[in-house]
Amino acid sequence: MPFSVPRSAHGQPRAAALSPLFLGLLALLVMLASAHAMPGPARGGLMLRGPAGTAPVEAVRLATDIGVDVSGPTARATVTQAFRNTTADWVEGTYVFPLPEDAAVDGMKLVVGTRVIVADIRERAAAKRAYEAAKAAGQSAALTEQERPNVFTNTVANIGPGETVLVQITYQQTIPVSGETRMLRLPLVVAPRYNPAPSALGTVALDGSAEAARDPVPDRARISPPVLDPAASRPVNPVAVTVRLQAGFAIGAVHSATHAIRVTEAGPEARTVTLADGAVPADRDLELTWEPVPSRMPGLGLFRETVAGRTYLLATLTPPTVEAEAAARPARDVTFVIDNSGSMAGASMRQAKAGLLAGLAGLTPRDRFNVIRFDDTWDALHPEPVPATPEALSGAERFVAALEARGGTEMLAPLKAALADPHPEDGRVRQVVFLTDGAVGDEERIFAAIHANLGRSRLFMVGIGSAPNGHLMRHAAAIGRGSFTEIRDLAQVDARTRELYAKLESPAVTDLTATFSSPGAEVTPGALPDLYRGEPLVFAARVPEIGGSVTVSGRVGGRRWSRTLALSGAAPGAGISKVWARSRIGETETARITNRLGTDAADAAILALALEHGLTTRLTSLVAVDATPRRAPGTPLVAADLPLNLPAGWDFATVFGSDQPGVAPAPSRGTGPRIVPINAAGDGIALPQTGAGILAQLGLGLLLALLGVLLSAGLRRSGGRRIGDAR
Repeated sequence: MPFSVPRSAHGQPRAAALSPLFLGLLALLVMLASAHAMPGPARGGLMLRGPAGTAPVEAVRLATDIGVDVSGPTARATVTQAFRNTTADWVEGTYVFPLPEDAAVDGMKLVVGTRVIVADIRERAAAKRAYEAAKAAGQSAALTEQERPNVFTNTVANIGPGETVLVQITYQQTIPVSGETRMLRLPLVVAPRYNPAPSALGTVALDGSAEAARDPVPDRARISPPVLDPAASRPVNPVAVTVRLQAGFAIGAVHSATHAIRVTEAGPEARTVTLADGAVPADRDLELTWEPVPSRMPGLGLFRETVAGRTYLLATLTPPTVEAEAAARPARDVTFVIDNSGSMAGASMRQAKAGLLAGLAGLTPRDRFNVIRFDDTWDALHPEPVPATPEALSGAERFVAALEARGGTEMLAPLKAALADPHPEDGRVRQVVFLTDGAVGDEERIFAAIHANLGRSRLFMVGIGSAPNGHLMRHAAAIGRGSFTEIRDLAQVDARTRELYAKLESPAVTDLTATFSSPGAEVTPGALPDLYRGEPLVFAARVPEIGGSVTVSGRVGGRRWSRTLALSGAAPGAGISKVWARSRIGETETARITNRLGTDAADAAILALALEHGLTTRLTSLVAVDATPRRAPGTPLVAADLPLNLPAGWDFATVFGSDQPGVAPAPSRGTGPRIVPINAAGDGIALPQTGAGILAQLGLGLLLALLGVLLSAGLRRSGGRRIGDAR
């Protein structure tokens, strides 16, 4: 729901009615105030950058509210972040936060008191200049920048002493489907990234090339926020979530493998889902799944939206599957790659081992296999794949059982080794199963290596843990013409590995195309991917007119298959133009990374799409500036970084070492995130306890609402006055 200021028929603000959002903001402020008053042994918030060698001090707290409206195949989300400055200083706060990797981020608003400032989309450099100018002039300002498709930074300037500032971000995304299950994933924490160091030879490249000297992660500082040691501080950054689900079909079960949820039925096709524990620490991604009532599986999903005279389509279609006879299955070479770096310590390592062992159990004597493990070094069990004999499988099981998590995450070399094809002429199906949390910062190098070395192999990514790097995992699987599977806890290993290995054993739907009867259709993705068991075909298109049809065709089990759909049957949808543009931008980025499109041409295409559709990208940012200066000239402005929770299940000492916090990995092994020692004795934020002080909070909220009504009546009698500005 957008922020709004009620106005009269003449366009002037009015206070005749208090909007539900305004009351919601009051309630949020009550929550923050109550959290501030609660005692607790450990707090945390935006941390002021002190002099070198000194520990940061608390500056600002953060609370987040996420509201998601799911409508059939798409979701519209609103993320509201409340920053509360508890000091006597003027503060600039910086917060690194995650969003879904396919999120089309198209809106941001800054709320300071009763003033609402709507952001503009601009080229990234221009947005940064506008923000810096506003900051220097003492104006309230906010800047939203994309660091990765799933990692963003919010910077808020001139938060006054004792003040609460809100930043609201909106985005559109699609709902992934696997078989009958729909899934909504809301990333809630950015996992610490391992950032490989530049090559030692890079600074004195023999051929003098700039490429050899290029830092694999030139923006490492921007994706490495401070991380709290959970042994020294209680969790910070509480988040509340509400999902309003309109499935478009009769809903059966609604589940979450990551959080306790409360589900309220709002009709056969509608549910409202909230977190059973209220506000929870932002330390793991939220996964929500739902299914249709048995025997009520919806058929084709075809939706349309018209924006600026152009029609956009979103299609979801499940092709038929063909069960292959066991004897007819081709012989396979399967290489398992397992990440045993420090970030995998604890539960993640157990999940990865269980997933790999399940894959070994599914091999037949006709198959060949190998196992590669890596941290900041790597080893292969065999020089090349060997037959899956009982003896070889037993040796592999012992190899996997002995693995321990340690060290950095140097992913490039083992990936290339797994894709290497010593016998390209033998006709076997080559499959690589890659089990990792994906916690690296050099994603573009990984994508380029997959494109350059894939050959006839297919890459299947298995995301492990509470906060896997979805951008890396999904994009790597797409380039590798495989699929992506997530395993979040041991309870999921059996079902999800069975689904994955069934895909590996099942024939893919290949050579898929979408052909429109009318010329001029722009389809994304341009090259439709191979599909595996239970996977639907999803594509978006921009078409000149809604008439005509689209024919989808491909090969299923060696036979041709096609289906023709009348576009006039498409149901109305919302946000489809944003989904189309975001997918188109992603395709263009891939073309740039894989050198199929020059950098200048790719950047020009991305910038044009982003500005036309108002999207935040690598090249564009959202900036909101209040025209009224607030910080007096000469008054200091203190910079602050908000620390993140360590993802649930991670082991702090294994990831960062057992030395004092703040010690980074040696340069030869790359660099990890900065570690900020947060006053181990206590001094930080405590999450509001469920139900604690609720009567007092309700009473205060009702009092505020009553005061608002009385204020409204008084303003009506006095002719009204201005309560805020909207831009």
